[in-house]
Formats: sequence, structure tokens, C-alpha cells
Amino acid sequence: QLPLVESGGGLVQPGEFPRLPCVGPGRPLGDYAIGWFRQAPGKAGEYVSCISGTDGSTYYEDWVKGRFTVSRDNAKSTVYLQISSLKPEDTGVYYCSAGKYYCTGPYNDWGEGTQVAVSS
Repeated sequence: QLPLVESGGGLVQPGEFPRLPCVGPGRPLGDYAIGWFRQAPGKAGEYVSCISGTDGSTYYEDWVKGRFTVSRDNAKSTVYLQISSLKPEDTGVYYCSAGKYYCTGPYNDWGEGTQVAVSS
């Protein structure tokens, strides 16, 4: 298993630009596709974005509309989800997940999530 740890959540204001790191402690993430998912209160989880483990290609769900950016720093074994122009509907628990190489999955390893609460 690949342990993953998300952070960067908390109580934030609308319009802010939080950055959520996903860290693979003690194990390089370089070959892994890292996907981001979120679960809003009372709703099913949804796919947000992914960065591939092959060439660093990035993918986004349509509703992201340019507000989210996924990137990776392999030297730090970290993948980031940058959120811009935060909205109250972005409230939820954000999870990162790892799959071998490709964003098509499957995603086998999951972090415990980081809670983002946007004040309204």
C-alpha cells in the first residue's frame, strides 16, 4: 500500500486560494497517477482532477472551469491541488488517491482526506 496524507484544509473565506498538498511519506509518488476527489456534505463523492504518473498530463472535471490546478513536485513526493476563487459550494472533504501511471485508474490507495469549510 501507498500511504497518502492530505493537508491544507480548514475554515477559509470565499475568494481565497488554498493549496492542498498530498504527500506520500517515505515513498516517491513519481510513477503514480494522483487523483483528487471531494465529498460535499450529504452528497456522493466526485472526481475533481488528476495528474498522470507518465508524462504529467493533467485532467479536470468539466465543472472545475479553470479554478483548480493540479501539479506535482516529485523531489518532495508531493502533489498539490490549488483552488482559486473559493466558493461556499467548494466545502467538503478533499481526498487524494494513487493509481499506477494512468489517470484512468484504478485508484488503489487513498488518504484520509482534508476538510475544507468555506464560510458563507
